[in-house]
Amino acid sequence: MSRNWLYGIAGLGLLALTAVGGYAADVVLNNNFNEVRAGELYRSAQPDAREIASYANRYQIRTIINLRGSNPGTTWYDSEVAASKVFGITHVDFPMSAKRELTQEQARTLVDIFRTAQKPILVHCESGADRSGLASALYLAAVSKTDEETAERQLSIRYGHISSPLSAYYAMDRTFEALELWLGFKDS
Repeated sequence: MSRNWLYGIAGLGLLALTAVGGYAADVVLNNNFNEVRAGELYRSAQPDAREIASYANRYQIRTIINLRGSNPGTTWYDSEVAASKVFGITHVDFPMSAKRELTQEQARTLVDIFRTAQKPILVHCESGADRSGLASALYLAAVSKTDEETAERQLSIRYGHISSPLSAYYAMDRTFEALELWLGFKDS
């Protein structure tokens, strides 16, 4: 093997580590918090009470949509509901599984929640990658009426979502693809 070839492989490895490290830093330092549509929708991993206070003050969050479903008696859930109450934030539970496709009716229900909820909205799941990605893509496509490519970018490695049929969470990608005609996109 030539030395240049080895340097090339080492460079690719370093690039991959940098990308993974950047994502990990975003998740750890930023709770995978990202703006989807300024003043309308934000997404994150599971927020704690301190983060909810910060989001309420900085972004004036008025509604939190919890994609993990109702879980009374668990520390994370009870803390989230209590913090929401303290800051006058409406708390909505919408149970989803990142490993199961949403039906069109379930997607319609989520879109209706987005349309009627007081904005700005924070939507979250556990890691802010898969369920939050699909929810954000649906918001952009159905509520903001953005183009397909822009909406689909919410389901990307940038947020920690692995778009691969080998991933257990590929159900989120399959859901969006199955809903494209309903969302008004031409058959690809």
